[in-house]
Formats: sequence, structure tokens, C-alpha cells
Amino acid sequence: MSTTQPILKECRAGMERALENSRKEFGTIRTNKASPNLLDTIRVEAYGQMVPINQVAGISVPEPRMVTVTPWDKGLAQPIEKAIRDSDLGLNPASQAGVIRVPLPALNEQRRKELVKVLHKLAEEGRVAVRHARTESRDKLKKLKGVSEDDIKHGEKDLQKVHDEFMGKIDELLEHKEAEIMEV
Repeated sequence: MSTTQPILKECRAGMERALENSRKEFGTIRTNKASPNLLDTIRVEAYGQMVPINQVAGISVPEPRMVTVTPWDKGLAQPIEKAIRDSDLGLNPASQAGVIRVPLPALNEQRRKELVKVLHKLAEEGRVAVRHARTESRDKLKKLKGVSEDDIKHGEKDLQKVHDEFMGKIDELLEHKEAEIMEV
């Protein structure tokens, strides 16, 4: 086994984490369809500290354009409702009988374009993380002792292939999510 393999394996794992992180971030961007992870970025003040909404309530999607939030502690209904309203998602929750209903308004053209810009920014962050993993691994390759220059060159070529593969995956994710957002 070549001594460059562990470095390539580590690089692939780093890029995999970057891709997974991008996938999660993209999941929090609102499309015309409701999704439970739409509210993942919202933090609620509960018990004297800020906690993710999914740690204080159950989140479900009973209809394509409705998210329901059921607080486990009824006393947190108001803070949860306030946190959703104050978030930058543009949602207007309504509480009734201990359940918070969050209807998703239709996206207008301007809001869609704003979301696409946010999406492109998130995709760029993913690309930067992938590039960072490649650069880190390339530096490790160059510092290897007792390895021929040819092996290092082959290792760098393999690194570039892995890099290109993950860039393609991020672009694919971006393209898919962008189409979802722009769909009327």
C-alpha cells in the first residue's frame, strides 16, 4: 500500500464532512415545500439559555405548506413562537391549544432570488471547505519522507480528482436546490 493512501483517505473524509455540512445548510433554506429541518437554525431562549428549537419541541409537517411545532413544555410556547417570528425566515406562527402552526406563505420572485443568493453563499462556503481539505492534504504529501517524487505527483493527481468530484457534488446540490426554490 502506498504511503499516500492514508492522506487521500483523510482528505476524502474532510471533503465528505464539507459536503454533508453543505447538505444540512441547504436543508434549512426554505422552498415552497415545508420540511421539519426548515426551523433547524432557530434557537429559543429556554431555561436561561439559547437552545435549538428541536431540543424543546417536536416538529412535524402535516401538510405541504404547514409546519407544526409542539413544545414539550407548554410554558415555552410563547418563546418558541417569538423565536420563529424573529428569525429571518419570514414566517408568521400562530399558537392554538399548545400547538404552534407555522403556515408557509408563497414565495414571491424577489424572495426567491434572495434565497438563491444565500444558497450560492452557502455553496461557496462548502467549496472553500473542500479546497481547504485538498490544500491541507497536498501540504502533507509534500512533507512525506522517503517517498519518490512520482508517488507524490500521483498522489497530487488523485487529490485533484477527489477535489473535482466533491466540487461537482456541491454544484449538483446547488443546482437541485436552486431549481426547487425557483419552481413556482
